[in-house]
Amino acid sequence: MLLFWLLIIWFVTKLVRAQITRLQVDSEVGYKAKKAVTFTAYVLFIIIVIILYSTSLAGFTVALGVAGAGIAFALQEVIASFAGWLALLFGNFYKTGDRIQLGGIKGDVIDIGILRTTLMETGNWVDGDLYNGRIVRIANSFVFKEPVFNYSGDFPFLWDEIKIPIRYGSDFELARTICKNVADKVTGGFSLEAQETWSHMTRKYQVEKATTQPMVTLIANDNWIEFTVRYVVDFKRRRITKDLLFTNLLKEINNTQSKVQFASATFEITAMPSNSINSGNQP
Repeated sequence: MLLFWLLIIWFVTKLVRAQITRLQVDSEVGYKAKKAVTFTAYVLFIIIVIILYSTSLAGFTVALGVAGAGIAFALQEVIASFAGWLALLFGNFYKTGDRIQLGGIKGDVIDIGILRTTLMETGNWVDGDLYNGRIVRIANSFVFKEPVFNYSGDFPFLWDEIKIPIRYGSDFELARTICKNVADKVTGGFSLEAQETWSHMTRKYQVEKATTQPMVTLIANDNWIEFTVRYVVDFKRRRITKDLLFTNLLKEINNTQSKVQFASATFEITAMPSNSINSGNQP
């Protein structure tokens, strides 16, 4: 009888999951629907086992009660991971497709299981936010143990910045204008989208209004004038955006005909001490 019900549940589950695939619904909705069907199948199977063997299991009640404490201790990590999974379902920590940092690992969430979250890892030995090819599985219990950094939750943008060193003697006002124009050109689209999203954030959370427009600030140190270009960017386009910014800045500064020059950590000798060398045979 148990085998019969097992086959029925398995067949219905496969049929429903195939139907969800054929409907070609949104990837996130389809993923959650398939997960819900699978979980429901497990629950139904457990209920059927309990119903079919309720009389047989009655004799084990006392034994199970005595062993319960030991089982709970031995499976505490499993229980914590299951509790973490429930927290993920209702706590809005993250969802599939989000880029997060969990347990010291950063990557994109590709699956959320009952016990583990699966990430496609980014970074590590690879510079920037690029995939390195490793798939990492992290216990769901980590949501209770460590902070969960979500790069793409309610606000799928990041503030980033680059620093531009300019030589003393350059036209710093022209340099500021170039930096601002390039930042507006490259990141202006992100700024508009981010401003709209941030408006929703201020209605949902107790957070102040923040500017998403590119900002250029200047400091002068012992070596050069340093401009900092601050901007918002889509969390998946940080590296390509930096490439575009530096490429456009190089072009614009090269077109200034040396009115603006980059600075570098080199030494320029402006004067030499005059030393007379006597080549005679005098002592």
